[in-house]
Amino acid sequence: MTIQVNNVGIYKALVAQLDKLSRHNRQGSFRTKERYYEAVKRFCAFLADAFRLQKLENISAKHLVAYVVFLQEHDKSASTVKTDLAAIRFFHDKMSSPQYKLPANNELGVELERRRFGQVDRTWSNVEFNRMLGRALNENRYDYILAMYLARYAGLRLHESFRIDTAIAEQMFREGVITFKGKGGKVRTVSVNEQTAIAMREQLKRTKRGHKLLVPDDMPADYAMNQMQFFIRKNRKDIQEDESGAPLTYHGLRHTYAAEKYQEFITNGMTPLDAHFAVSNLLGHERSDVTDIYLASLVPGKCHGK
Repeated sequence: MTIQVNNVGIYKALVAQLDKLSRHNRQGSFRTKERYYEAVKRFCAFLADAFRLQKLENISAKHLVAYVVFLQEHDKSASTVKTDLAAIRFFHDKMSSPQYKLPANNELGVELERRRFGQVDRTWSNVEFNRMLGRALNENRYDYILAMYLARYAGLRLHESFRIDTAIAEQMFREGVITFKGKGGKVRTVSVNEQTAIAMREQLKRTKRGHKLLVPDDMPADYAMNQMQFFIRKNRKDIQEDESGAPLTYHGLRHTYAAEKYQEFITNGMTPLDAHFAVSNLLGHERSDVTDIYLASLVPGKCHGK
């Protein structure tokens, strides 16, 4: 993950503290020390932008939880997340006067294992979606409204939505679809419904030609995406209908898109196998087990051609 920081001064101060701890470290192999140092350096960037934290000695459970969610929403594997947590705890143990005791992985309250088919339903209900749109509207965040539309109704990933510039938007209005390279360089074409097109046209009016629709000129793209995710995390507890369910995330809107498109294909007469294949193409996935993750909200036996 490339380190792009908005609050550079805070980030450099945190890295200076990390460097001081690292200089006195004699434990571990060279490779392990390097891996742990780079992991905590990335954590410093997150702390600087997400929390404006001034001292590493002040990190607590809430910072770890937020960072785990951040890594998961950037598609980091369970092993990567666990290694990063181990690195953070490793340096935390070397601090002379840490303010808080860091919880173990099983005490964080977030699932660290890779998701499996049928295990977690991450879709949003219409009520939850409309409530979150209302929160964005109250803050005049029309960019967030467009971003949520793109995930819910076009199935775009977070980085795909934030990559859209005025040229892509204008092409969409000419052709009625968005064609772009997604994850792994896979090219796919998605259609945009009228509601999303209206929101995109309004955002296009607010954006200088040649610039990105969802990334302010004075802000790195990673930071803008991070702020979108934190907006959802900040509000989700108040709007989520089922407190026992998986926490609402931006990526969950893509799950909602997949489940709704699958049911739409079935209603229109497709076989379950054909519907599953069509959803895979829309999502930009080739592996059926990955598509199954997105269809976890459906009744078992009604997807993947079963």
